Amino acid sequence: MPQPEARPEIVALLCDADFQHFRETGTWSHRDGHPFKEEERALVFRATRIDLEELQAQHSRYLEYIQTYEEAPEAIQRFLAPFMEQLDEKNLGNAHELMTEDERAEFDRLLGLMIGPARPFAAYAS
Repeated sequence: MPQPEARPEIVALLCDADFQHFRETGTWSHRDGHPFKEEERALVFRATRIDLEELQAQHSRYLEYIQTYEEAPEAIQRFLAPFMEQLDEKNLGNAHELMTEDERAEFDRLLGLMIGPARPFAAYAS
């Protein structure tokens, strides 16, 4: 017998819910402040344990992403250190020339984390 799966429409709605506002007012609303429509409230009330577990899994992945994002400046310094040690003229261009394709991909990933704003939490984003 196949395992039941989380329902994306419910998980997406839960990911966009403002739970702090709900705790304070008892009213379901989206994170941007607009209230849930009647159909959306009905969907939330049909959430199953599997839907809630998927919400938790997605939120956990998002928290890991935020930690990686916040640690990126230090991580890129640690990543670049061995390349800089090999150079007489220490600059990013020279370090980049020493990198393998995989190392360049990691450098690009870390740099991307540093130069862009953190992504907001959203369903099925990671």
